[in-house]
Amino acid sequence: LLLLRSSFRNQSMQALVVAVLCGSAAAFMAPVAPAASSVVVAARSKAIPFLEAPEGLEAYVGGEKGFDPLGVSKIVPLSFLREAELKHGRVAMLATVGWIFADFVKLPGEVHQVSSLKAHDVAVASGAMTQILIWCGVIEFVSYVAIKGTVTGETDRAPGDYAFDPLKFNKATDPVMQLKEIENGRLAMLAFSGIVTQAALGHETFPYM
Repeated sequence: LLLLRSSFRNQSMQALVVAVLCGSAAAFMAPVAPAASSVVVAARSKAIPFLEAPEGLEAYVGGEKGFDPLGVSKIVPLSFLREAELKHGRVAMLATVGWIFADFVKLPGEVHQVSSLKAHDVAVASGAMTQILIWCGVIEFVSYVAIKGTVTGETDRAPGDYAFDPLKFNKATDPVMQLKEIENGRLAMLAFSGIVTQAALGHETFPYM
């Protein structure tokens, strides 16, 4: 019995010594880094923070805000969308200025003595609208060649670049001017929609209120 007690006591002391040595060695070991999480957090849109930022828009001036709530950029090529946005923005800027200008300055002739809202019906009745549509069709047909090269990648042409810059704004190379054009075009599209809506509701002359 005494031998058993002595043996048990020796084993206990040995286990205690081993535990102390292991604890001392562990103090000099570098802590183990936690395993990296495999969950990837998607970037959020700056314009609409509760939606994910659309991919690819940051490559275009004015697209870094990530505004594409309908996800159109996932379906239609971005180069075509930028081409369409620039074209509609430019047309809207001209249309907004032209609509307001015609309220103050009238060309001679009875056919021109109408409001901008009623000018459409007058142009249709006189046949002038047909001429406008034909010329617009010719322009669209000619520009299709350039647009096709951009969308398919056959050329290095930037969307909306027709090498037309008589005032030397350098819109094709200056990011600041490109941003101004795209933002003013977006504003003009909203402005023209608002002007036409107000005019159709009975406020046909400036300021359409």
